[in-house]
Amino acid sequence: MNALIDVLKRKKEALALGGGIDKIQKHKKKGKLTAWERIHYLLDVDREFIEIGIFAGDGMYEEEGGCPNAGVVCVLGYVKDRQCVIVSNDATVKAGAWFPISCKKNLRAQEIAMENHIPIIYLVDSAGVFLPMQDEIFPDKEHFGRIFRNNAHMSAIGIPQISAIMGSCVAGGAYLPIMSDYAFIVEGTGSVFLAGPYLVKSSIGESVDAETLGGASTHSEISGVTDNKYPTDEACLDAIKGVMDKLGYPPKANFNRKEAKNPNPSAKRIIDILPLDRTKPYDMGQIINALVDEGTFEEYKKDYGKTIICGLARIEGWAVGIVANQREVVKAKKIGGAIEMQMGGVIYSDSADKSARFIMNCNQQSIPLVFLQDVTGFMVGSRSEQGGIIKDGAKMVNAMANSVVPKFTFIVGNSYGAGNYAMCGKAYDPRLIYAWPTAKMGVMSGAAAGKTLLQIQEAALKNRGVNITEQEESALLKSIEDKYNEQLSPYYAASRLWVDGIIHPDETRKVINLGIHAANHAPIEKRYNVGVLQT
Repeated sequence: MNALIDVLKRKKEALALGGGIDKIQKHKKKGKLTAWERIHYLLDVDREFIEIGIFAGDGMYEEEGGCPNAGVVCVLGYVKDRQCVIVSNDATVKAGAWFPISCKKNLRAQEIAMENHIPIIYLVDSAGVFLPMQDEIFPDKEHFGRIFRNNAHMSAIGIPQISAIMGSCVAGGAYLPIMSDYAFIVEGTGSVFLAGPYLVKSSIGESVDAETLGGASTHSEISGVTDNKYPTDEACLDAIKGVMDKLGYPPKANFNRKEAKNPNPSAKRIIDILPLDRTKPYDMGQIINALVDEGTFEEYKKDYGKTIICGLARIEGWAVGIVANQREVVKAKKIGGAIEMQMGGVIYSDSADKSARFIMNCNQQSIPLVFLQDVTGFMVGSRSEQGGIIKDGAKMVNAMANSVVPKFTFIVGNSYGAGNYAMCGKAYDPRLIYAWPTAKMGVMSGAAAGKTLLQIQEAALKNRGVNITEQEESALLKSIEDKYNEQLSPYYAASRLWVDGIIHPDETRKVINLGIHAANHAPIEKRYNVGVLQT
């Protein structure tokens, strides 16, 4: 486990370097702060923050030289005691150009601001769309244009947007800062135009330099496109702080919070509880005990549906409802006194039924939900099918999917198949979703998938009249499993933004605290309604 934590630490340190030390030195010679320096200059000192979308783009676009951290840093933190989202382009990565994953990450940052009704700050320093991949960035619903649609929608519902043009801001990207409530620009380095000097020359034959075309003086003194110009990055960021310091306070959701307590000091450390072998059992109750404020956990239906643990608790003082997969083998009483042994990490009819009822209770009582996933899926077989496992699973999914309270999901271990869905995977709008280094995400486990895919490939070979030896079969199985297991990695998931990042288990309380604090800015206005519920 310590080895996994060390890998996480090293990968995070590498990401902080963006495009590399050489690129950072060239960037700073222009008098510019780096993406992270800008963020740290804005953030309140000694206040917690979390990074959103860390590892996005990890291992992707290698033929193009890579795009570490999607070329943009996003955080949820505090500026002048106001919680907000900050989006900072990293110009040391391909001059801040937008790859497909960059677009997806920016949209995720906007989504978090919109869902929680909190301000968003854009620190713009980008060369625009990465042209060799424009077909994957430009025209579709969730592509580049969606960002400006979100600008307009956020403005309409009163979410503050503040932009600083601190480098290039080209073509369609020019609309991002100008559709914000405030648009500031840095003299000498900031520029914003729909077409740069080269395109203007080739299009209409006009020769014009970048400063005259779209520099700070042009847009602050002549066009009025930007509000004010500033001599340095620091001065521009100070102006943003000044605006944040004067924002009004919107109504809140008023989620229940009392004074925070630390977890039980006698609780085991999380990294000492989790086995590295994802097939081995462990007691999820011990994980919960290590996460919640001491003495606050009240388990719901403790002796029923025991492969899922449900209960009310407090985390950093916030009232929460916890839904967690139990990984121990449990005994379930059945009609006539029979005892059924149930496998840990599997959702049975009784546990799905219990979870659905608990989720509905939390929605009725305005209690945010926390899901701890270590699930291999729903129980299969004739006995389960005849017992209505699909119906009971559908009830749980319905109750969870229609939730109006904020949901927060953590991938502790396995996250396979429909279990991922029922336990509030990314498709079900968790406000935040993070993975631990022990996480694995896929349709099924590597071993199960390997055997299934092997059977399919063997059948295809036989149809072509090809028979393989046992040795060839073993080699083929290993090849299939190696590729599939690579895709189960939490870093594979994080690189594609299936999760908001990978965290040390000890950071879980911080994420929940910051997440509920953000969600508390958005009053619940929608009535909870599950529609036609399977019973």
